[in-house]
Amino acid sequence: MQSSKQLFTLITAAGQLEMSLKDTPLPTPKAHEVIVKIEAAPINPSDMWPMFGPANLAEAKLDKAKMQLNAPIYQGMLSRVSSRLDQVLPIGNEGAGTVVAAGEHPAAQAMLGKTVAILSGATYAEYCCVPMQACIVHHEGTTAKQAASSFVNPLTALGMVETMRMEGHTALVHTAAASALGQMLNKICVKQGVNVVNIVRNQQQADILKKIGAKYICDSSAADFKKHLLQAIDETGATLAFDAIGGGELVSDILTAMERVGSKDAKGFNTYGSADNKQVYIYGGLDFSPTILNRAYGMTWGIGGWLLMRFLGKLKPERVVELHKLVADEINTTFATTFTQELSFEEAITPATINDYNAKKTGAKYYINPTKV
Repeated sequence: MQSSKQLFTLITAAGQLEMSLKDTPLPTPKAHEVIVKIEAAPINPSDMWPMFGPANLAEAKLDKAKMQLNAPIYQGMLSRVSSRLDQVLPIGNEGAGTVVAAGEHPAAQAMLGKTVAILSGATYAEYCCVPMQACIVHHEGTTAKQAASSFVNPLTALGMVETMRMEGHTALVHTAAASALGQMLNKICVKQGVNVVNIVRNQQQADILKKIGAKYICDSSAADFKKHLLQAIDETGATLAFDAIGGGELVSDILTAMERVGSKDAKGFNTYGSADNKQVYIYGGLDFSPTILNRAYGMTWGIGGWLLMRFLGKLKPERVVELHKLVADEINTTFATTFTQELSFEEAITPATINDYNAKKTGAKYYINPTKV
């Protein structure tokens, strides 16, 4: 265990993506650190931008001798990643495995031999050295595969509900709602009696959500989508939305519906719109086109970004521990993830496989197992 094979990504100033498998030395863990042998690391949509950036993956090629993937960056897109140019970066937000070494702190020593999930930004590796605070210790019998998706989706879903309550909202809207994250969010909200307006893009996705008890589902491909969205927001009183898409007019459509609901009983001449604050947080980028705002929603509204790690930084440490425990307790129920394919390092950087998982199809979920040959 002197070294670890690990995937890295690089975008050069000349406009080339290079993803490669390298041997890296393993550090001796400090007092508060543990070394985890990674057995399952999911490929989430939030991993794909760090992995590939704006690369033209249709022209990607794998050099097997070097174990390096190469692809050109789309012309005109290089400026969007200027802050990372010519930097070799680790990838993989989360994963799970067994603690095989630990620092001298008693809490770190107590993790030896246990299955833990970790959040590190470098989990596409045979081994990861992380602070013990970056671990969720799972119950005996939970496998690394079951624990692999313990952070990004579960804590994002929990964080959305926490944000709703912290900011004084009572219901919320969620886009790309049939995703694994969207399904977790609905399970949480059904349990807690919170109304969610789910926006999906076809009937198949609507059926997925109906099976888990979702009440408000709006199909954005339907001719009467805006009518149904208005009706759902009227019935729920939702004034907060989380958007995974980013581009296009959907954010604006949501705010417009919220404004119409908020101002329907207004009397007199009100040029500033409804007094209720309408807030949309963009937390994903399934569509990288510009976000288009058709400002028909008064003056009491906001659009911002929402990032899990920065949100967790706002919480008291005790609350974070409580959320970690909730995830461990319900990893096979509320927060269960079904994987459709296990990948080796080589398979993960093979162009044909990349095309499959980069399509981000509902129900398709891939993970890397560094031990797979």
